[in-house]
Amino acid sequence: MHAPAHRTASLAPYGATALRWALGALFLVHGLTKLLVFTPAGTAAYFQSLGLPGALGYATIALELTLAAALLLGLFARWVGLIGVPLLLGTIDTVHGANGFSFANAGGGWEYPAFWALALLVLFCIGDGKWTLASR
Repeated sequence: MHAPAHRTASLAPYGATALRWALGALFLVHGLTKLLVFTPAGTAAYFQSLGLPGALGYATIALELTLAAALLLGLFARWVGLIGVPLLLGTIDTVHGANGFSFANAGGGWEYPAFWALALLVLFCIGDGKWTLASR
C-alpha cells in the first residue's frame, strides 16, 4: 500500500532539510578537524606532502567552514553546496582515488567523497527545504 501522493510531496521539504543539515554537519566536522585538531599549519603541511600548495590547506578549511554555515543556515544552500562538488572530487583525485573504492581501505577509498558529492548534487536538484535564511 502506498501513501497518497500529496502526503509524500508534503514531506519532501523536510527530507531536503535533513539532507542539507547532514551535509552541513559533515563540512563542519571536517573543517573543525582541520582547524582545531590538525591545525591550519598542519593541514598546510599535509597538503604540501601531497604535492599541493600549502595555501590550499588554509583555503580548504575556510571553504569547508563556509559551506557548513551556508548549508546549516540555509543561505542559498543548493547553489553554495555545488562548490563542494569539485572540492570532494578533488579529494578523490589527490588522496582517496588510489586507495580503491572502500573507505575502510588504508587511507580511505573514494566511496565516501563520491557519495558526498552526489548528495550535494541531489540537494541542488531537490532544493533547500524548510527553515532557510535565504533561498533560490
